[in-house]
Amino acid sequence: MDKRLFDIDCHACPRLAEFLDSVRDRFPDYYCRPVPSFGDAAANFLIVGLAPGMHGANRTGRPFTGDHAGILLYQMLHKFGFASHSESISVDDDLQMSNCRITNAVKCLPPDNKPVGAEINTCNTFLSHELAQLPDQSVVLALGGIAHRAILKALGFRQAEFKFAHAAVHDLERLRLLDSYHCSRYNTNTRRLTNDMFEAIFAQARELLDN
Repeated sequence: MDKRLFDIDCHACPRLAEFLDSVRDRFPDYYCRPVPSFGDAAANFLIVGLAPGMHGANRTGRPFTGDHAGILLYQMLHKFGFASHSESISVDDDLQMSNCRITNAVKCLPPDNKPVGAEINTCNTFLSHELAQLPDQSVVLALGGIAHRAILKALGFRQAEFKFAHAAVHDLERLRLLDSYHCSRYNTNTRRLTNDMFEAIFAQARELLDN
């Protein structure tokens, strides 16, 4: 794989590299490495999350796979024709993505699910190259404010001109950015993000892609 897009041996962020080593000691069967994007390489719909979850992508090696955050996401991907199944269990299942790819703003597990600014900035070069691969008029879905800001930085836009807001659409010249609250356990449990709200986001994405 092109190392501008992904480097499985990346140790550019010392805090994250040390943390992954400590997690690997506690969970020797876990993946515990930078997590690559997953899906259709020729897609014009890219979903950008925050970072791998401890017992999700950090365990399985696939974004939003194996923990609560992926449950609602893959249900919606399946419902709107982007995924062959409604759940993602492991990298060994036969789930296939259609015209959709999933990645994260930060590719390594951060302590407490909170990457610091320097780590987001260091990993931004991978996101920049990934966004550059998208065809014109592609749709990029940001799951949360950190993903939203990372996308803007990767594309060279000023963040002050494009405020994050759930269901907001931003014209970024050749790409369209769609914002959503993250499908985290906290957001779904507190009803900040409901099933109906998230379904509306995917209906919106589908409409943008179809038009």
